[in-house]
Amino acid sequence: MKSKNLLLWACRVIAALIMLQTLYFKFTAALASILILIPKTSLAGASLALFIMIGAIATHVAILGIEVMNDGGQLFIYAIIAAIASFYIILRSTAKRKKGSI
Repeated sequence: MKSKNLLLWACRVIAALIMLQTLYFKFTAALASILILIPKTSLAGASLALFIMIGAIATHVAILGIEVMNDGGQLFIYAIIAAIASFYIILRSTAKRKKGSI
């Protein structure tokens, strides 16, 4: 059980840090980051974050390209990592709700 909780918190912190670092001027990303770190609102925050990251990934693929301003694809990779972390948070949160152990 402890390893699952550690992984959940690692995903929360990673997703929040990536969004705060790369999207610090976007209010929605800051709001999602805060919501992810609060256990009772992490499902809402992760859902918001996932949609933001899907938009970022789609923009990279369709418009910007994987590499932007010679970053070696770093922002694209961050978007994928944040999306995966957010998806894991959503999975864990919905599993807890189904079990009734919120």
